[in-house]
Amino acid sequence: MRRVERCDCWREGLSARLMEEARIPPRYRRCDLETFVTYPNEKLLGAVKLARRFAAEFPAIQKGLCLIGPPGIGKTHLAVAVLRRVILTKGARGLFYDTRDLLRVIRSTYNPLVRTAEMDILRPVMEADLLVLDDLGSEKTSEWVEETMNLIVNTRYNERRHTIFTSNYDDTPDDADPDCLKSRIGFRIHSRLHEMCEFLEFDGADYRHLPPNGGVDDLVTMWKVKPNRRTLPARAKGPIRAQLRQPAQGKGPDLGWTGGKAGS
Repeated sequence: MRRVERCDCWREGLSARLMEEARIPPRYRRCDLETFVTYPNEKLLGAVKLARRFAAEFPAIQKGLCLIGPPGIGKTHLAVAVLRRVILTKGARGLFYDTRDLLRVIRSTYNPLVRTAEMDILRPVMEADLLVLDDLGSEKTSEWVEETMNLIVNTRYNERRHTIFTSNYDDTPDDADPDCLKSRIGFRIHSRLHEMCEFLEFDGADYRHLPPNGGVDDLVTMWKVKPNRRTLPARAKGPIRAQLRQPAQGKGPDLGWTGGKAGS
């Protein structure tokens, strides 16, 4: 019996449809692992190496990825490059969402004038073979946000579906820091992420500031002169109180800042 084989045009059509359904923003549609510009940065090179291995071995991998670092260092490029690679080479159903945009779209379904149901948005997110959630932690925290994100993350965790997260927030052990990843996304999601993802924290030059004809040497220079993003002003140890100065004759009491006079 003669075996029927799919023609190349069918495969190309399938890839094109999967790419269209992946919702990759136009700015990132050409992102590729081979075009990612690297420079002597050990942690960045390690992240690129792991991203390539992830794409090559997908879906026979144990964990997803969580790329953490400051803006502009290539986290989204790497995440989308992996997503594109597994769609085009493995025929995987992939999906990209900026976390804030995903929550906005879900919230819009509560509008009675919108005919799209909440599950119409959530189902592809929870069932995609590979999901990229960009900018995790940037969303304004609330009980609804945490419960919605918990539903998505837990469902994908239970179904063993792989996810790539990116975030600008450090994964520090200081639970009291309101700007650490755990505080931004909640303890439950943070715990799940450590079970389902390999964390890659790296720093580097901001590619968005690279001159049009810039190259590796420029990236190295930019990285070396870049201020340490973890060097922040010390937090006040107690509540800040307004200090009253002695008023000038005939004037009301003056607050100890440049905001004006009390009672004026």
